[in-house]
Amino acid sequence: MCTMTRLLSIIIPVYNVEPYIRTCLESIFSQGLTDDTYEIIVVNDGTTDRSMEKISDLIHHHNNIITINQENQGLSVARNNGFLQATGEYILFLDSDDFLIDGSLPILLERTMSSKPDISVADFISFKKNDVSTTSPDILEHDYVWEEKTGREMFLVFQNLFKATVWHGLYRREFLQNHHILFEPGIYYEDVPFTHECYLKADRCMKTDLPLLFHRSDREGSITSLFTLEHARSLSIAIGKTWNLKKAVHLNEAEYQILQKSVFVRFNRVVSWSIANLSWPERFRAMSHLRHSAPDLTFSLSSLQKLITLIYRISPHLLISLWAFKLKILPHQAD
Repeated sequence: MCTMTRLLSIIIPVYNVEPYIRTCLESIFSQGLTDDTYEIIVVNDGTTDRSMEKISDLIHHHNNIITINQENQGLSVARNNGFLQATGEYILFLDSDDFLIDGSLPILLERTMSSKPDISVADFISFKKNDVSTTSPDILEHDYVWEEKTGREMFLVFQNLFKATVWHGLYRREFLQNHHILFEPGIYYEDVPFTHECYLKADRCMKTDLPLLFHRSDREGSITSLFTLEHARSLSIAIGKTWNLKKAVHLNEAEYQILQKSVFVRFNRVVSWSIANLSWPERFRAMSHLRHSAPDLTFSLSSLQKLITLIYRISPHLLISLWAFKLKILPHQAD
């Protein structure tokens, strides 16, 4: 294993992504960067298919690939373990079923290294498995916008905060280390508290409309394709961790309102998705998970939110019953 400091560490968790992983890695090597510029940390999270076999020749022929093998512990732990091994000045948490757009990474990396923000966020292009429009655009033909903001300014204006995804940005490793920011182990939706904490604690951020990668939005088996009681538990924990940031950092009124809005989006999903996918006993258990993880949730941006907060505090089971009735008579209001 090489211990030299590189500009970038690309962390890729691998779990049952046999059809996609090679395309992901090949897209990195086609960027035109020299191997000594970056390292790839492949975290084998106990995959049960032939994912690792699909890239064994790439691992053999490139000395900048580090492999970590572990029992299946989930995406959060895989990312955290990769981060602990990283030596790059910046970190890219790349999903194994996504792939980089030709020539995008050198542009983003060069601008990032010249400005040295804590976070550098790019755009992306979503596609579905039957989409034929995944030919990389000629990004050199376009002039892209580059904006520099504080983390708090990004928190206020960056609408992708409500989607909370980490895989299309570069994070300065020292920034994450100094603030002890890691992914919450053992849950789905781990990007939610991670991104919120990063923006609230970052001094300087850069945002660009340069598309960095193609994001596969409908992979079969994706954690967003089926909402279960375990998903409800995980999202509840993510909500609680995000909501508790108000205690860890001082928020002004505008920032507190954005935090409320963001948390309410996830709160609405727990309730609405539970109603759509779970049995009545499971719905009640989902609300119990939420009440345990975030007992002091407060929504005060409208009279309706204040009423929801009151019922949630008194009886979360009553809240989901009333919500189910509302969706029955007004189904178009479901999230």
